Parts: sequence; structure tokens; C-alpha cells
Amino acid sequence: MKIQKIIPDWAFATFEHWRAHGRLPNVLRPTTFCEKVLHRILFDRREWLTDTTDKYRVRAYVEERLGAEVLPKLLHVTDDPATIPFDDLPSRFVVKPTHASGWFEAIHDKASLDREKLIAQCREWLARSFYEVHREWAYKNIMPRILVQEFINDGNAALPTDYRFYVFGGKPELISVDREQNDVACCNFYDLSWRRLELSNGRPEIAGDLPPPPHLREMIQAATLLARGTAFVRIDFFDTEAQFYFAEMTWTPNCGFAAFKPPFYERHFGDLWRLDRASPRLPVPAARSLRSVP
Repeated sequence: MKIQKIIPDWAFATFEHWRAHGRLPNVLRPTTFCEKVLHRILFDRREWLTDTTDKYRVRAYVEERLGAEVLPKLLHVTDDPATIPFDDLPSRFVVKPTHASGWFEAIHDKASLDREKLIAQCREWLARSFYEVHREWAYKNIMPRILVQEFINDGNAALPTDYRFYVFGGKPELISVDREQNDVACCNFYDLSWRRLELSNGRPEIAGDLPPPPHLREMIQAATLLARGTAFVRIDFFDTEAQFYFAEMTWTPNCGFAAFKPPFYERHFGDLWRLDRASPRLPVPAARSLRSVP
């Protein structure tokens, strides 16, 4: 047994925070954004976090509030990757597990796919616990399954651009734009009016000026609806000329390792995040269409 498996969650997560930031966090009275991410990892045990972190179960939540049209088409879900119906799939698709973040395979040409290799990768995912990587509790009790879903093509090279909305108290406050350039994950930050911010989380910047996405206003509205009743959540979307698509909800971004710079922003977004109440579940608002949002 590896030594880290027997270390208590609080000690493991606190040590990782210290290693990332070079100082011990204020766990009981957090003030910065990253400290509040750690506070949630250590203390927030609402089942709702698990429900909405699960890549499969969150689809029902999104469909109820925004409608099924914003979800990438689900092509297959299984706990046995040998059952993936490759012959019936389109030429391009995405494969990912339900119980992790950042684990996926984007298939761009089914004709050249090594099916056995992909099945083996899926089995490896199913056998691993993403929770054990950094002790993010929201991943601990998710049923491991494999999703095969539509590939969202926004015309941006191999992977679509990711628009990530930081929502505090149900109000979007910040947008990060994540895109691969030359196989490097890059990121720019914008306010809701699409003004570029002199803000970083340690990743390289995207080269050149980026135009606002076609459905910026609609994504802001969607993030507001999905985040209602929460103290903080990051909600991610893809966008194309035709429409935008939901990607995922993230409750503990980067495990709290990536501090905002300059430090003013780390404290600013920490101030915006008022810690969750002890309610065991989020309030469930009535389903609404985006078309009904003023």
C-alpha cells in the first residue's frame, strides 16, 4: 500500500496546498480563493456535489434547467468498454469516464482508431480512483462509467475552446478562455463585457486577440441558471456558430493549486465567495428555458 493512501484526507490536502503555495493555508478561516477551494475539499460533504460532478448524472440537472439541446449528444454509456458500438459511431467522437476530470480521448478519425488500445485505456480509467489523486471528495462516490459523446467542432484545431465561468453567489463574475496552442494549454481571462484582464493563473497566455464567442450572452444566462443557490461554482461551455454546449460543473477548480495573479485577485475572488451554508442540498429551482430569461 502506498504511504499516501493511509494519510488522512485533511493532512494530505493541506500538505499539497502548502507544496503548491509555499505556505500553510488558513483552513478554518479561509480568506483567499484557493484557501476556500481547500475548505470545500475538506469540509463540504453535500451529496449534490457528487451528483453534479458525475459527468453522466449532471446531464439530468442541466436538461431540467436549460433543455436537452445544450448537451452534447450522448452516444453510449457503459461500465464495460468492450460494449462500445464502434461501427455505429460517427467518424469523430469523445470518450471519457464519469468519475474524473481531464481524462478523455478525442477521436478525430474512427477509421484509424486502434479500438483495443482505446478499450484498454477505458479499463484503466475505470480501475482508478480520481478521488485518490488529490482527495477531492466530490469524486469519491461517483459510479465509474464510460461516456461516448458527440465531438463539438468549433473549428479550433483538435479541441474546442473551453469557456469557463466563475460564478459567485449565483452571479457570473469572471470568464477564463482555455485553448491549446502548439499542444500547450493556454488561458486568457475576461470580464463579462469581454474586456481582457491582466490576470493569470500560471498558464501561458493565448496569443493574439480573441473575439467574443457567438453566444456569450446566452452562456452568461445559462451559468446564472445552473449556479442558482450556490456560493461558488465554475461552469464550463463550448461554443460554435450554431449554438453553445454545456461541458461540466467544477466545484474545486485546479484543487486550489493555481492562485490568481496578481495577488489582489486571489483575495478579491476569495471575498466574493461566501462559504456555503450547512444545507444538505442545493435549492432546486423550477425548470426554465433560456428564452424566458430577461
